[in-house]
Amino acid sequence: MIFEQGPIRPPSEAESLLLRLTRNCPWNRCQFCTTYRGETFSRRTVEEIKSDVDTVSRILDRLREMSVSLGYNGEINLQVLSDAYQTGDYYVIHVASWMYRGGRNIFLQDANSLIMKTSELVDVLEYTREKLPTVDRITSYARSKTLLRKSPGALADIRRAGLNRIHVGMESGSDAVLKFINKGVTSKEHIEAGRRVVEAGISLSLYVILGLGGRLWPEDHILETARALNQINPDYIRLRTLAVSPGTPLYDRLMAGEFAEQTEDEIVAGERILIEKLQGISSEVVSDHMLNLLEEVGGRLPESKEHLLGVIDRYLSMPGADRLNFRLGRRAGLYRWLDDMSDPVRKARVEALARRLSSEGRLDGTLSSLRAQMLY
Repeated sequence: MIFEQGPIRPPSEAESLLLRLTRNCPWNRCQFCTTYRGETFSRRTVEEIKSDVDTVSRILDRLREMSVSLGYNGEINLQVLSDAYQTGDYYVIHVASWMYRGGRNIFLQDANSLIMKTSELVDVLEYTREKLPTVDRITSYARSKTLLRKSPGALADIRRAGLNRIHVGMESGSDAVLKFINKGVTSKEHIEAGRRVVEAGISLSLYVILGLGGRLWPEDHILETARALNQINPDYIRLRTLAVSPGTPLYDRLMAGEFAEQTEDEIVAGERILIEKLQGISSEVVSDHMLNLLEEVGGRLPESKEHLLGVIDRYLSMPGADRLNFRLGRRAGLYRWLDDMSDPVRKARVEALARRLSSEGRLDGTLSSLRAQMLY
C-alpha cells in the first residue's frame, strides 16, 4: 500500500503525515532554489488525493490489528512502531511513526497546495478530517500571488474546512531583492497576502532568508523586510541563511560577478538589525534550520526581544578567533549552541581542524562548502 509524497516539508513539520496535493512548484523560477529544478508542475485530482487518504486509513487499520494481536488494544506504542520498522515498508513506517507521535499533524505537499480550486481543496480537507479523526492541525505551503487570488471568504471557507497554518516563502521585503531573485511577487503583494491570511484566522508562517541582499542590497533587504513584517504581524517569522548552491541561477550570477555574498559575521549583524527593527508585533521568531549560525535566536516578540539581541551580541562581541572557531564548529556539526564552546575537548578539536585547514589553504573554502551542502 503506497501513497504519493513530494520531496520536502518544513522542519517544523517533522512529525507530520505528508500528503501530496500538487506536484512540484507552479513558479519554479526563484534564483536560489534547486528543489524542483527541471520538474514540471501538475495538479492531482481530488479522487487521487482521496485515494491516498484511504490508503493511509487502511495502513492505520493494519497497524491497529498488529497492536491488538500484541495485546495493546489498538494503541500504536513503541512495540508496534518497532514491528512496523521490521516490515521494511516505508509507508507503514511513516504512518506508524506519525501515529506514535499522536497522529495530530498533516502537511500538504508540494510547493503551493492553495493553487487548487477552493471547492476542491475544501472537499479534500473535509474528507481528510473525516477519515483521519485524530488530526487537529493541517498545514501547507503557498505563494503570496496565489493567496491574493483567494477572496477573504474563500480563505475563511478553507480555514473552516480544516487548514490551520500556511507557510510562505517571503524571503525578503525589498522589491529590489525580490526582483533580483525572480520571486515573482512584490513587497506590497507579500503584505496584502499575509494580512489576508491573518485576518482569515489562519496561522501564518513567513520565511526570511538572511544574507539574501548580499553586498548589493544589505541594508535595503533588512530594513524593508522588517517594514513588511511589522505590517503583517505573522504568527511565525522563520529565519534561514543564504547558501548559494551550485546548479542554481544565483550561483551562476555569483560566478559571473553579478552577486557577492556577505560574510557570516555581516549576515549576523544584519540579523541583529532586523530583530531590532521588528516593532509592534507579537510574532514568534524561529531559527529552526542548520543553515542558521545562531540557532538559539528564538522567542516570542516583544518579550523575548532582549534575549534575541543578547544572543547575537554575545557572538558579535567574541574575539575574531572565537567567532571563527564557532563558525567552523557549527558547520562541522561539533557545536549547536554558543555554550558548546565551553567544552574544552570540543573546542580543541575545532581549533586543530582550523589549523589544519588553514595550513592547507582550505579554511574559507571548507566553510563555504559546508554551508552550500545544506538545503533549505
